Amino acid sequence: MAKVTDRCFEATGHSAFICDFSPPRTGDPQSFAQPNLDANFISVAYNPGRAVRVNSAMLAAAIKGETRKDVLFTLATRDMNKLALESLLLGGQILGLDNVVVVQGDPFTQRDLDRVKDVSDFTPTQMISAIAAMNLGTDYREGQLRSPTDYCVGATLDLGRGIEAEAQLAHRKVQAGAHFFISQPIFDVDEASLFREAFKAAAGHDLELPVFFGLQVLEQDGIIFSSVPETVRQELEQGRPGVEIALELFQRFQQAGLHNIYL
Repeated sequence: MAKVTDRCFEATGHSAFICDFSPPRTGDPQSFAQPNLDANFISVAYNPGRAVRVNSAMLAAAIKGETRKDVLFTLATRDMNKLALESLLLGGQILGLDNVVVVQGDPFTQRDLDRVKDVSDFTPTQMISAIAAMNLGTDYREGQLRSPTDYCVGATLDLGRGIEAEAQLAHRKVQAGAHFFISQPIFDVDEASLFREAFKAAAGHDLELPVFFGLQVLEQDGIIFSSVPETVRQELEQGRPGVEIALELFQRFQQAGLHNIYL
């Protein structure tokens, strides 16, 4: 199966898609059957909504085995200690997984914290560095693994938190060992070029890693993952289909040379 960095087509002008997939809240093997789901990669999310769901790595392996599609799994630093995270990563290799995206995980509410503990043994940047070390054969205790892992490591961007600050964080993630980025949805393609300029200012060189910029298909009463311009909100409220809005934005992505897309 392919790594994400093997399927980036920006230089050719062809589009590559990573499609987000939410794990079900059931262990029924039929719950993930999606014969019409077509993308270069299926990215299995990590416990969306802070809810009990099928483990992302296990589901990614099941989807890969069932559909023969290339997959990613998301791993949050919030819920496990270093021993558990690195053991899970070794298990992912046994399951044939090559691509992992590291996130922090949404913060727990106070009500959540009455029932569950935030572990956060690693920050996401530290986790990326730890996976890079595992790829060289070393675990978090600086012990030698019997064989190194071979992960393609993804990191996340949220330009809504401030482009300059996010560029500086992205630079640290590159230094830690990230191989590619995926972003929260953007609605202004100029943000992509502003981010690249900010990264160059922070790092002293261009960002050479692939970035899959987020493109969300909005629904009027659906969950929104980033700040949506008022004009887009009004179009949605007036009945314009979210798919139509997304297709128009996709054309802008293409015109701006943004060919790696995260749906």
